[in-house]
Amino acid sequence: MTKSGFVAILGRPNVGKSTLLNAIVGAKVSITSSTPHTTRNAVRGIWTEDETQIIFVDTPGIHRPKSTLGGRMNNTARSSASGVDVVVAVIEARGEIGPGDRQVLSAMLEACGAHGPAPIVLVNKIDRTPHEEIAKHLLAASKVIDELADKLNAQAAATRVEFFPLSAKIGRGVPEFVNFVAARMPDGPFFYPEDEVSDIPEAEYIAELVREQLFRKMREEIPHSIHCRVSNFEWPNVTVEILVERDSQKGMVIGKGGLILKDVGTEVRKQMPEGAFLELRVRVEPGWQQRNDVLDRLGY
Repeated sequence: MTKSGFVAILGRPNVGKSTLLNAIVGAKVSITSSTPHTTRNAVRGIWTEDETQIIFVDTPGIHRPKSTLGGRMNNTARSSASGVDVVVAVIEARGEIGPGDRQVLSAMLEACGAHGPAPIVLVNKIDRTPHEEIAKHLLAASKVIDELADKLNAQAAATRVEFFPLSAKIGRGVPEFVNFVAARMPDGPFFYPEDEVSDIPEAEYIAELVREQLFRKMREEIPHSIHCRVSNFEWPNVTVEILVERDSQKGMVIGKGGLILKDVGTEVRKQMPEGAFLELRVRVEPGWQQRNDVLDRLGY
């Protein structure tokens, strides 16, 4: 009998959710960068081994939104915790458990309830933290869970919480975590072929690769104003349209003498099949992050 199920990964921005997903499936399915809010939509990564298949859902970072887009990203993250078998709340192994982490832990408790999904608190980035600090952080997280449970009347969910320290970056503790989750999958048929690691359409993935490189090359205030989409996909010819909000941003994305776009195209082509021809175009879509009509059209 095969087993299969879904796992939602929640966390505030930049705690390593996408790095974790890529480490689990052993392939790059979710783009990463040091810029917050890199992940904007739910991204599915598929892990299959022997008779078990797990669909891990990477979600946008839960945060205090400053735009209509930000509010939609929060809604996507929270709704992804519905109808799954396990909800994972990712926090860092260092620093205080702040308001953002508390939002995430609260969302986990509310989604799991007394008899719902299994709740797991995953303490990430232990490779950067001394062992004694990790232990203190786990204890602090446990206390915060109890406090939130009292506030939310979610004691039943709190008693079921499991804690896992790991490092998604170097893979320490990842196999143990996956095996623990696999043991909690219900009986059922596989949802995807055994050799698939993601259900992201190829065109969408290429657009995400372009956005990833722009995030890595642009100053921090610009990436949030960028959206990428494939406007033409007639293999091997692919055209990616880069939307920005203002004319001044268009020039910054292109770069002096087109240098930034050239560098972005070079890096993306390295990750595409040989022989692909990639064209990048930049267009201004005024205030797109605040416009519901544009967000609907872009699929947010």
